[in-house]
Amino acid sequence: MTTSTSRTDTLTRDALAVLQPGFAGTTAPDWVRRRIGEGLASIALFGRNVTTAEQVTALTAQLRAEQENLLVAIDEESGDVTRLEVRTGSSFPGNHALGAVDDTDLTHGVARELGRRLAACGINFNWAPSADVNADPLNPVIGVRSFGADTALVARHTAAYVRGLQSSGVAACTKHFPGHGDTSVDSHHSVPRIDVDAGTLAERELVPFRAAIAAGTQAVMSAHILVPALDPEYPATLSPRILTGLLRGELGYQGLIVTDGMEMQAISGTYGLERGVVMAVAAGADAICVGGGLCDEATVLSLRNALVSAVRSGELSEERLADAASRVRDLARWTADTARATAPDNPAEREIGLVAARRAVTVVPGRGAAPVTEPVFVATFQPVANIAVGDETPWGVGAELERLLPGTESGVFSGAEAGKEALAAAGDRRVVAVVRDEHRHDWMSAALDTLLAARPDTVVVEMGVAQSAPRGALYLATYGAARVCAIAAAERIVAG
Repeated sequence: MTTSTSRTDTLTRDALAVLQPGFAGTTAPDWVRRRIGEGLASIALFGRNVTTAEQVTALTAQLRAEQENLLVAIDEESGDVTRLEVRTGSSFPGNHALGAVDDTDLTHGVARELGRRLAACGINFNWAPSADVNADPLNPVIGVRSFGADTALVARHTAAYVRGLQSSGVAACTKHFPGHGDTSVDSHHSVPRIDVDAGTLAERELVPFRAAIAAGTQAVMSAHILVPALDPEYPATLSPRILTGLLRGELGYQGLIVTDGMEMQAISGTYGLERGVVMAVAAGADAICVGGGLCDEATVLSLRNALVSAVRSGELSEERLADAASRVRDLARWTADTARATAPDNPAEREIGLVAARRAVTVVPGRGAAPVTEPVFVATFQPVANIAVGDETPWGVGAELERLLPGTESGVFSGAEAGKEALAAAGDRRVVAVVRDEHRHDWMSAALDTLLAARPDTVVVEMGVAQSAPRGALYLATYGAARVCAIAAAERIVAG
């Protein structure tokens, strides 16, 4: 009886240890604190858990009061994907802007300062960077989250980011393995399929991950994508061939493998959440990301029980579960040890995000354009945001131009009549038109056509992937929609 009870306790603790759940609220719920005491080794924070840096610091202290060596994870890519600054916009440009500058020392410095701020809040595990090569310009989910479309560029900046982030004692999680850049489908909604041959994958998608592994990335996140050249049956998150055979075997990676969010329809809508979690661990995943949507105790208990039952039925080996749990605990210890050994704060790097955003802005002057010196009307053409970015984070240049040019007004427009509506709202004021991935939205291009035909002195600001030809009296590309990108763009508009 004692042996049976002890084995049950071990299985339960190991099953909890591989889960990285989220929760609702800005303080630690009782159920989370209780489950940490029972073996939960990771917690994930989302935008709903954040109000201020001080509040997050108090929250992580609450969590660590239950277990000092606890992984506290967050999806803080910066740029368009920010959780720590979800209500204001990020103080750091994202990957695409850093790739546009193409200074690996700058990328290292930005990631280091980001890591310092995360660590100061008690966060020690960041689901970043994205190492995806943005091979498909119509990609609806990666875009500016990628350093770019050039494999070598993405690889060198991925490595610089990993080193910079981890120099602050925060574990990097390079994603989305084996590469999410060549797809036109968002895995939040269905299973993307990448139909390229193994040679192309090896020479393009896998190169940045090899660079990240060489740089010492402590974690790699799997993608919910089907890559028939690697496994014609299962998406990467559920594929032993990809996680164990390729990532562990061929690439020699020995760190933590964490899944992308398991509530995403590519997994939960196809295999079911509980079955998907069991299959992922059996395939080689060590940590299960869950909680972006389902963030309650019942979900955690259901997944814990599914893993324990799978061991008892023989679907999942006890050794595989124990190995996964051990890797999670090892990473928690690494973050604690590394944090104690990191260099002190460097005040010179505190404004590095704005410095990087300013360096990234590309300006193409039009013919005979008068300088912008008077209040303008800012017309923001807003597409539907993908789930990773979210729609709660403000973006655009309106607020910054209102600060620099008092009397400036703004409006947000979308759809077939967006151009006409923007013209009517602008009245006789000069227009600054702000777009995000114009090349992906026909209605947005049509709106600009309408606006520029009537107002050729319009200033155009592209805050997404700059794929379309420059147009307008003045054209600016910021390579991302972070708050610092807006500041940098507004400064250049006023400077002329």
